[in-house]
Amino acid sequence: MSTGTAGRARRIVMVAAAVALTAGVTTGCEGDDKAEGDAKKPVKESASATPPEATPSNGVPPEASDPPVPPDAERPSTGKTLTKAELTQAALVTGDVPNYVVTPMQGGEETGTEKADKPDCRPLAAVINGAPEPAASAAVYRTIVDKREEGNEKQTVVTTILTSHTGGSADAVLKSVRTAVEACAGGFTTHGGDGGASTYSEVKKLPTQKVGDDAIAYQVTGAVDGAKVPLVFHVVRRGATVATFYTANFVDAETPEIPAVLVQKQSAKLP
Repeated sequence: MSTGTAGRARRIVMVAAAVALTAGVTTGCEGDDKAEGDAKKPVKESASATPPEATPSNGVPPEASDPPVPPDAERPSTGKTLTKAELTQAALVTGDVPNYVVTPMQGGEETGTEKADKPDCRPLAAVINGAPEPAASAAVYRTIVDKREEGNEKQTVVTTILTSHTGGSADAVLKSVRTAVEACAGGFTTHGGDGGASTYSEVKKLPTQKVGDDAIAYQVTGAVDGAKVPLVFHVVRRGATVATFYTANFVDAETPEIPAVLVQKQSAKLP
């Protein structure tokens, strides 16, 4: 994944980082554009509340972590294909999950244009673009940040995409992604509309929460200037709606985390 491609791959997450600034969360900077900032590996840290000597070596003070939350009992899905207005109503809002601020994604909802050279890997490129396939009939985009991380160099920035599908295509989204994760374990290459190429060296399945009617979590590993860049996705289907969660780590090669409570609460809120 070239430096230019990194910008395309992180388009959605980086717009989310801009939202974080308006919410009072300081964005740490890394890479060749300090003003842009980068999507960060989630770290539960509060520098103002925890003195350095009290912070564990991994930088995660225990009081800033999400408490264990028992799974919500999800009612049976209606199976309805939601309109954009209904998707908007179903999306998480600030207050649904303690400590997390939710905002509409700034800068519009433009999706990426990367196409995988290997047909089997095209579903993964579509998710990276922010446009899962088969194509949705409606979509809404949200940014979620942890307000406890104000002032930290690293911050949690998660983009959530809710998409509605018709004729059983929501089920096809999950099936195609699951097949692609297995088929593309050795990596794949994409080309964008501007002719730039991206190389992803590895795809691997991650532990997946049992939420919704179907779900899969996985990591796609790209690279910028030789440094590994892990992109993590959690894709959940509930009825005819697909919720895609996305975060990335442009700081180091460690796998970033999507807070489990966000996935759980969003899935439970879908009709």
